[in-house]
Amino acid sequence: MQGKQKSARDMILSLGLIVLAAGVIWIFIPHDDSEPDIKRVDYRIELVTAQRAASYPVVAPEGLSEDWKPTSVRFRGDESDAWHLGFRAPDGEYVAIEQSRQKPSTFIQDATQGARATEKTQEVGGRTWTRYEGGRYDALVLRDADDMKGATTVVAGTGSFDQLATMAAALKLS
Repeated sequence: MQGKQKSARDMILSLGLIVLAAGVIWIFIPHDDSEPDIKRVDYRIELVTAQRAASYPVVAPEGLSEDWKPTSVRFRGDESDAWHLGFRAPDGEYVAIEQSRQKPSTFIQDATQGARATEKTQEVGGRTWTRYEGGRYDALVLRDADDMKGATTVVAGTGSFDQLATMAAALKLS
């Protein structure tokens, strides 16, 4: 019986030392709980490349405040002229512009990360956009515009529909 009490006491002492060591380590290792600084990307070169190579007029925002921070950009001519431009909105939400001549149903599914079309539309800049709602992203989708030469444009992200509309209103054709 004495041996069992000694081994239980030893386990409790060992556990106490481990907790104490973990506490000391946690106190002395610096930890930063602030939001990470997201690097602003310059998308001008990719925009010019996309505008020259794409088979449709590539859009990009003009006139947004400096609080809209561009964070990602890519053009994939080998993937139905796919254009992507991502932004961090002033409140920290994500808003992206996606364009492509890929089959619209497939492209919209990918660009909205599975959002579904609603019955609601929204007038933005003289165009009628369809609202999509999803678990991860909501989106405004523009299809079959005469001046887009068969391209579908999606403004999607974690931002509100007001933010998505702000981005859509800022889009200008190349």
